[in-house]
Amino acid sequence: MREVVWLFLKLGTIAFGGPAAHIAMMRDEVVRRRRWLSDEQFMDLLGATNLIPGPNSTEMAIHLGYLRAGWPGLVVAGCCFIVPAMLIVFACAWLYVRYGTQPEAAWLLYGVKPVIIAVVVQAMWSLLRTAVKGPMLAVVGVAVLALSLMGGNEIALLLGGGGVAVLLGTVGTRGAAAPLGLGAGAGLTTLFLVFLKIGSVLYGSGYVLLAFLRNDFVERLGWLTDQQLLDAVAVGQVTPGPVFTTATFIGYVLGGIPGAALATLGIFLPSFVFVALSHPLVPKIRASRRAGAFLDGVNVAALGLMAAVTSQLGRAAIVDATTAALALIAPVLLVRFRLNSAWLVLGGGAVGAALHLRG
Repeated sequence: MREVVWLFLKLGTIAFGGPAAHIAMMRDEVVRRRRWLSDEQFMDLLGATNLIPGPNSTEMAIHLGYLRAGWPGLVVAGCCFIVPAMLIVFACAWLYVRYGTQPEAAWLLYGVKPVIIAVVVQAMWSLLRTAVKGPMLAVVGVAVLALSLMGGNEIALLLGGGGVAVLLGTVGTRGAAAPLGLGAGAGLTTLFLVFLKIGSVLYGSGYVLLAFLRNDFVERLGWLTDQQLLDAVAVGQVTPGPVFTTATFIGYVLGGIPGAALATLGIFLPSFVFVALSHPLVPKIRASRRAGAFLDGVNVAALGLMAAVTSQLGRAAIVDATTAALALIAPVLLVRFRLNSAWLVLGGGAVGAALHLRG
């Protein structure tokens, strides 16, 4: 349990870059460094996570906590991953309400982003050898990557990848893996229920979250302006930990400390329930020939989606010679010297801070 607490508190504090980066850092910690599980088991949990609603990286943390420390670990891992990010976003929301602006973090992200890209690429390369069990699965992964870059729906691509794998009979005969103060007219109950609904049904990226939030808080309830919503999403994107802590920001802006607490609880609570229900099924799915084939297809589809997101983030992160150098140096340090990815992220932030102070 101490391992679970320390690991996910650390990741919740320094894991910048969104779900793909968070998952890559988790893989570095629990597969490569701590050896809690194999790459194959990690991919199976990732595939299961992609099939349920909610924030993928948070649900992956909950899965890993359950695998390592049982039911108490399920709760503790999720809370430890969420709470540091929630507190950072809470501080940003306090500054926003008090001074009418969001804190500037561009200098920090300048150095962090290219390092994150390197960490994700290295993780995908390692997972690729586990997930791609034959040429047909490789074709499925490439097809999902291409369709995702063309704007394909994430859930349709995941289910399609699983379905194609079943039809092609790509699974082998291997056995199961081991188990692993509100504005006028607003109310705290409504705030909680809206975020509970979003956490229960939302698939996809931060852009999908933006659509849900705008529909409920700008158009239907009229509690936020478009600019306030964009500010909230921006804070969620540039702070470490789950992007869904955007809910903390909105909750504080609308309802102070009680609003922040209820909004955060509402959007994350379904993830704990979904993981608790789905985690015991993963080894059973792997033991079934057809279900295992479906999971293989979902796994390579998930890698295809990760590759698509990484390519988009890479274009935004690598903008000059310095960021290109960081992106090239980071994988060398990660692979050759087995440096912990957390130190790489902190180092990238230090480079950004140094350049900001010098400039």
